[in-house]
Amino acid sequence: MTPETIPAPLEGEGLRVAVLTAQWHGDLTARLQAAALETLASAGVKEEDVVVLEVPGAYELPQAAAWVARGGEVDAVVALGCVIRGETPHFDYVAAGCAEGLLRIGLETGIPVTMGVITANTREQAEARASHGSGLSRKGGNKGVEATDAAVRMAALYRTLEARRRRP
Repeated sequence: MTPETIPAPLEGEGLRVAVLTAQWHGDLTARLQAAALETLASAGVKEEDVVVLEVPGAYELPQAAAWVARGGEVDAVVALGCVIRGETPHFDYVAAGCAEGLLRIGLETGIPVTMGVITANTREQAEARASHGSGLSRKGGNKGVEATDAAVRMAALYRTLEARRRRP
């Protein structure tokens, strides 16, 4: 017996998506945001179904994600940011709080919340993960593309699962 496979397609038609962008390291997060918006358009998400919100930094991303996801007006949330290790433990607190907070919001709300937050030891590593364009073939790729791709696929999968629940 072959188990049923339920795909998670990159099909965004009819989806409403929030893109949250941290302004800290804004030159890098702007690249993530541009790639995320390009990915949404390629997936068929209409421009009027996308809301872009700016937050101060990565630590504030889970707070904004909670507000948006609990509002019931979006099908997915993409969180974009950049945290670069410094000389103090601040990096560890911000990166862990951001990751744990975003995961918790997704689990609590049932809305896909994806993390396109670069966590790097150096500026050079961060730049490699915010490469220009949306090509994933580049070394490091673009975390905005990866997080947006995951958000669309998860939202499409959730729709499929919800439709299956309602079948007689």
